[in-house]
Amino acid sequence: MKQKIAATLDQALQQLKSAGHVPAEIEPQIRVDHTRDKAHGDFATNLAMMLAKPCGMAPRQVAELLVDALPDTAWLVKVEIAGPGFINFFVETASQYDVIRAVLAEGERFGRSGAGGGEKVLVEFVSANPTGPLHVGHGRGAAYGASVSNLLEAAGYSVHREYYVNDAGRQMDILATSVWLRYLELLGEQVDFPSNGYQGDYIRDTARRLKDRFGEALHRPLDEVYKNVPPDAPEGDKEAHIDALIANAKALLQDQYAVVHQAALDDILTDIKEDLAEFRVHFDTWFSEKSLFDTGLVDETIARLQAAGKIYEKDGALWFRSTEYGDEKDRVVVRENGIKTYFASDIAYHLNKFERGFERLIDIWGADHHGYIPRVRAALKALDLNDAALEVLLVQFATLWRGGEKVPMSTRSGQFVTLRELREEVGVDAARFFYVMRKSEQHMDFDLDLAKSQSNDNPVYYIQYAHARIASVLRQAEEKGMPWDRKAGEASLNLLVDEREQALASELARYPELIVRAAHGREPHLLAYYLRDLAGQLHSYYNATPFLVEEAPLRNARLTLVVAVKQVIYNGLALLGVSAPEQM
Repeated sequence: MKQKIAATLDQALQQLKSAGHVPAEIEPQIRVDHTRDKAHGDFATNLAMMLAKPCGMAPRQVAELLVDALPDTAWLVKVEIAGPGFINFFVETASQYDVIRAVLAEGERFGRSGAGGGEKVLVEFVSANPTGPLHVGHGRGAAYGASVSNLLEAAGYSVHREYYVNDAGRQMDILATSVWLRYLELLGEQVDFPSNGYQGDYIRDTARRLKDRFGEALHRPLDEVYKNVPPDAPEGDKEAHIDALIANAKALLQDQYAVVHQAALDDILTDIKEDLAEFRVHFDTWFSEKSLFDTGLVDETIARLQAAGKIYEKDGALWFRSTEYGDEKDRVVVRENGIKTYFASDIAYHLNKFERGFERLIDIWGADHHGYIPRVRAALKALDLNDAALEVLLVQFATLWRGGEKVPMSTRSGQFVTLRELREEVGVDAARFFYVMRKSEQHMDFDLDLAKSQSNDNPVYYIQYAHARIASVLRQAEEKGMPWDRKAGEASLNLLVDEREQALASELARYPELIVRAAHGREPHLLAYYLRDLAGQLHSYYNATPFLVEEAPLRNARLTLVVAVKQVIYNGLALLGVSAPEQM
């Protein structure tokens, strides 16, 4: 209907151009919106106010010209000018139900559009270091990133989902050394485990598999393991302590260190992949940070910045001139010991994204990475890349509450609630939905009791129950020998005269524009709110109106309406990664 009104307005606009009332070169974007108050019509446009200045007339005067130039249409009951120049449209009731026919005709495709024009978008999300299982904090980034990707795809973008695997660098060395020390314990060594090592049970599990695979082949005497290692905290420096242990592990194991490193990575990355798959989160690419070094792209990127005069040497290290681009200080890319920083590989990674032909880069990071954004933008500018193509979306941490108590989480200490544990407790549906109910940049307290409740206060249950209720009505119709007849129902939609029926149809008509809006704003919570409102209207209609009446035309019309509602609920939940059960 919005498109029909916009097309009608365009006809009026062309007529005004021909008459010389509107400059021929003016090409305004005609916007038609649903009205908030039905007393002001069904739809409204601000086109007259947009044209007022270029036409040199008052908005209401332009509005009067537009209304007079509108072609006659059977589906428009009335057109009014309101306020400073809004044009309100009152649509013939039967025409409002065209959306029902559209929903049934398009099915799962309803709501999808070409608004994005096929723009190639890379969405990189989760990307948690493979140093331990995913916890409930990572779960929010996973649910948000997956939902944003789904919305963009539904809005006509070409979406590529990617997980950046940090399989190079110091944290992976700490992980590998932690696994090796636990392996030595299994061989009977009395290891004084470092305070800065990874201490979760998953480390012991990997060590056990390492022992089963290699026996005692990786064993080294404990006095050599701790040779020249400075004391640990609290007496000493925990960072220096773990770094010395890593150096000894590499020296003692030689080529076999890579075996331990790879075993630790494989175990945890496999667990992460399985965990996310069970969470209905899938990636097109698992991109290895190590590959950036193996292919020489990190070195090439640094050389390119050096050639552009954007890198200088100081205190034996190489520094990127990020202050030239608004960053608060310059950043190290190569340390004095020759080791390249995470920032160096991140620059190369973003260069690689452009080289792969992506037109828009969406990075979804934890809110604690906020300060990292200026330096990445600075690097893109220094490489003469379009930094405006980079969009960083921040996700605040999610805090889990159980029994009124906040649960602490730390992958290093091993005291955390995993995403898998959360899924097992509340289910994938509740977890996926609850994670996207708030804006990503807002802090979130995850209420376990609410997520598990089967009540109207639980929004995901409330929405799923609406879908199941409609499915139940259709089953009852079959059992009573009065199955839904779609053709008869579509032919009888004019019998739907109740305000609740009109409101439901109007709500269905909002769905396609809502998808585009949520996609463009990267705001899946808008879809969550929409589905809750739609479910509320359905429940209200169900409680007030009998569907399986004796009059076949009216019965089929009502069933046709609720089947359309069922389809839209299904479509919307699918974009959020939530199932739509047929019975509950």
